[in-house]
Amino acid sequence: MSEDLQSRQQYKKEKKKGKKEKSKSRKILFRTFLAFVLIAVLAIGLGGYTVIAYISDAPEITPAQLENPQSSTIYDMNDQEVTDVAGKEYREIVPLNKIPKHVQNAFIAVEDVRFWEHGGVDIKRIGGAVLANLKNGFGAEGASTITQQLVKKSFLSPEKTIERKVQEAYLAVKMEEKYTKKEILEMYLNKIYFGEGAYGVSTAAEVYFGKSVDELTTSEAALLAGLPQRPSGYNPYKHPELAKKRRDTVISLMEKHGFISAEESEKAQSTAVKDMLTEQKDNTSYDSYIDQVIYELKKNGISEKDLYTSGLKIYTTLDPKAQKFTDKVLTTDEYISYPDDKLKAGVVLLDTKSGAIRAIGGDRSPGEEDIKKGYNYATQLRRQPGSTAKPIMAYGPAIEKLKWSTYKQIKDEEVEINGKTFRNWDRRFHGEISIRTALQWSYNIPAIKTMQEVGPENAKEFAGKLGINLENVYPSYAIGGFEHGTSPLHMAGAYAAFGNKGEYNKPHTIRKVVYPEGKEENFQPKSVKAMSDYTAYMVTDMLKTVVKEGTGTMANIPGLPLAGKTGTKMLPEHIQGEGVSDAWFAGYTTDYTAAVWTGYDKTTQETYIKKEDDDISKLIFKYIMEEVSKEKETSDFEKPSSVLEVEIDKETGLKANKYTPEENTVTELFVKGTVPETKPIPVPDKPEPKEKEDKKEKDKEKDKEDKEKEKDKKEKEQEKKEQEQKEKEQKKKDKKDEEDKKDKKEEKNKDQEQNDDQGKDQEQNQENKDNQQDNEKKEEGNTGDGSNEEDKKDESSTENKKDEQSDGDSKKDVTNQSTTTNKTEGSTDAQKKDSSSTEKDSGG
Repeated sequence: MSEDLQSRQQYKKEKKKGKKEKSKSRKILFRTFLAFVLIAVLAIGLGGYTVIAYISDAPEITPAQLENPQSSTIYDMNDQEVTDVAGKEYREIVPLNKIPKHVQNAFIAVEDVRFWEHGGVDIKRIGGAVLANLKNGFGAEGASTITQQLVKKSFLSPEKTIERKVQEAYLAVKMEEKYTKKEILEMYLNKIYFGEGAYGVSTAAEVYFGKSVDELTTSEAALLAGLPQRPSGYNPYKHPELAKKRRDTVISLMEKHGFISAEESEKAQSTAVKDMLTEQKDNTSYDSYIDQVIYELKKNGISEKDLYTSGLKIYTTLDPKAQKFTDKVLTTDEYISYPDDKLKAGVVLLDTKSGAIRAIGGDRSPGEEDIKKGYNYATQLRRQPGSTAKPIMAYGPAIEKLKWSTYKQIKDEEVEINGKTFRNWDRRFHGEISIRTALQWSYNIPAIKTMQEVGPENAKEFAGKLGINLENVYPSYAIGGFEHGTSPLHMAGAYAAFGNKGEYNKPHTIRKVVYPEGKEENFQPKSVKAMSDYTAYMVTDMLKTVVKEGTGTMANIPGLPLAGKTGTKMLPEHIQGEGVSDAWFAGYTTDYTAAVWTGYDKTTQETYIKKEDDDISKLIFKYIMEEVSKEKETSDFEKPSSVLEVEIDKETGLKANKYTPEENTVTELFVKGTVPETKPIPVPDKPEPKEKEDKKEKDKEKDKEDKEKEKDKKEKEQEKKEQEQKEKEQKKKDKKDEEDKKDKKEEKNKDQEQNDDQGKDQEQNQENKDNQQDNEKKEEGNTGDGSNEEDKKDESSTENKKDEQSDGDSKKDVTNQSTTTNKTEGSTDAQKKDSSSTEKDSGG
């Protein structure tokens, strides 16, 4: 009886269970029907023919693709397979009955809360996603169920297109028809990628917590459930704060949907993430390179989630030999004796002509416990580049915009701008120097003055064309004092343009991506003209001087055409000691370009680059560049027709002439059309052959004699002229005197006549008187002979005096005339003598 009762009860129970299963089956079929109705609606909206074409092109569902994770594969520059994106060592499959319920519920709560109810497509969730996409654009919010995610990871490309969404919905419904919910959930939990090279929930439990999946706590399960959306972004080793936030979101959803209680939720959220984790394991040596590959794929629209599960073929620019050697230089003491393990370094090696990244050295010691895990010092670093910025911010723009020559003179003197005083590293000023010398010895003042002259905006524009985008530009930027710093990746890209005739190629790791269905997508960037060829060559030529004779000689490689620049950042004032905070070296050949940074995470009194260690960046560059360039013919930089090589006279700054002494000549570069005029040619002082010298001496003596004779001749002619003038004046004077004498004589004669008339009257009167007296004397008896004789004597005397006076005047005139005649004859004789002398000399 009791057995019959148990049988009836069991029958009723089984009957009831069967009704529930039938009811559940009907619900699933109904929802499946709704899913097809939705697809039909889409077909009407998009065009029936288009949707049918999409569905007809959908791949077949094959068990093999469902069972094995579709990890993407990395290929090198030679199309040789290098590695799986996340490594191949972590793939463990576990049946669903070995996965605890709270672990299953954690994934269902965050990914697909109505998983057990829908038929592959969640109509309600699609409605919300449609509204979000209409508001924010297609792809703004997804509505994929766990089934759809499994389909996408197994059969479709990660593209966000309408075609893929239609195929995804169609295949999800087909999946629900072919497989049970448990089978679908099991395949999903074993297929998804969790980061750190772990596929599947069982492997992830071992990687992150060091335990099996059946030992996971609610907090640990929630952390794993939050990872598939962004495996690297929520990586608890790299980003513990973001990982905690994501984990707490999953825990809250578990509580909201009734999977755990409020008390369990509070307890799970109170556990610290770092206390949950086991020690991180090292991955492949290509980690730094693969980090950059993933970053570029994400920037180009391929999600990290799809990258790890969609079976992509990623063809990169990686040079395996260069990468292995770079790792060796950074992580061992075989080439460089590093001062301690805390010193960091970042290196990027590029192909100069294409910008293809050949190797990345992201860190020296990735296994250290005190290091921020996964930090890439080559690509993620943001530190001030020091003097490596001078070609980019000062001299490059000046040559490009102002067409300066490499001999352009700048006065190195004390400079104060906006209240800040700048100085050189040697704390000295050097007066007028060329920009070549200023760059060679890395003086700060000339660089600052150069950028001020060319203009900060022009400098900002020039740097932007080289991939270094700056919000603002201040005077300190000319010497690398960037507010937000830069990375070796960006510096390598900028320097490569100088070595590539002014053509800039954005540094990149990916050539193309091939999707599972065979579609290819090209990711190589196009070249951009960043500067004129004359700017690129002239900056390069100055940077060759830096390496050969300036601050960069430690990086020089004999026999290799090489250009480069050093850069350092001075210690903060509060740190005592000789050294720097950061040390850089960026350089290139026509084939390769590399930028190297060295420094510490924090600059303190204990951790800074000592003076004896600031050459390490140069040595890292030298060893890597030497290795990749060996057994390869490296061509020199080709001078373009726009550049002229000119010899300059250092004293004048003009173009040297053939007589400029060699020690006073320097060869510099000028943009065509800007060459200065030639220095005037002086009388040559070069010694000549003896015969010529003798003849020259004779000619000199003859010229001297001729000049002296000519001088004498001129002097004599001058004397003659003066004499003639004197004679002329004398003649005038004599003539005047003669006229005056004549006038005086006439006047005299007139007076004489008057006197004679008076004399005659007087004589007559006297005679009459004498006669009277004679008569009287006669009468008196006296004679008159004595008186008469006296009178005659007086008269005779008077006449004699007159005659003497007249004769004297006549003699004087004759004497003057004789003197004048003698002088004239003497002058004529002298002239004849000079003429005879000149003729005699000319004949000789």
